[in-house]
Amino acid sequence: MGDVAMTVPVIRAFVEQNPNVKITFVSRPFFKPFFDGIPNVSFFAVDVKKRHKGFLGLLKLYSDLKKLNIDAVADLHNVLRSQIIRILFFLSGKKVAATDKGRAEKKALTRAENKIFQPVKSMVQRHVDTFNTLGFNVDLSNPKFPEKAVLSKEIIEILGEKQNFNWIGIAPFAQYESKVYPLDLMQKVIDELALNASNKIFLFGGGNKEIELLNQFSKNKENVINLAG
Repeated sequence: MGDVAMTVPVIRAFVEQNPNVKITFVSRPFFKPFFDGIPNVSFFAVDVKKRHKGFLGLLKLYSDLKKLNIDAVADLHNVLRSQIIRILFFLSGKKVAATDKGRAEKKALTRAENKIFQPVKSMVQRHVDTFNTLGFNVDLSNPKFPEKAVLSKEIIEILGEKQNFNWIGIAPFAQYESKVYPLDLMQKVIDELALNASNKIFLFGGGNKEIELLNQFSKNKENVINLAG
């Protein structure tokens, strides 16, 4: 989700500054709402469980995308599946570019010994570089954001009115354990934030195990709300 979210400000800036270019964003159906309302952007949902599953599925995906008369491919994911699609478009004569995720620089910064303490380029800027390679200029110096969503009555019944509260959302879990902040320290973070009565903390997660842990985090705290489920 984070990888997809970091493409959104780049896509927003791109379509504003290149109004004659149409973008087809290819990803899992779950991420479609990220791009709703962005002009000149259509969303192509990949069916990774059926039609587009496995290598033969990738060939079907390429065939499906080819029908859209795509002129250039920006591979913002740069993993094996997207690389295969990118190569197929390249072999058909289309211009392609891929985001350099800077894996070597990040590894040098985070390894246990002999760290190289140098700033790494942000993923947002790396995506801009990808579009630059394709010949498009994207300037992020003056970003424009969508209007805030109007919360429904059902949501307000759960969250309460914002009034003078600071709303703080915490999603403590991740797909990879190495990305998860130690849970005992996360409990301390939540405890400290909850001491301030003007803070209202919302906890996000899913699955029985995560819900159980989130219930522990929010136990006996009126201003900590578990939104899991």
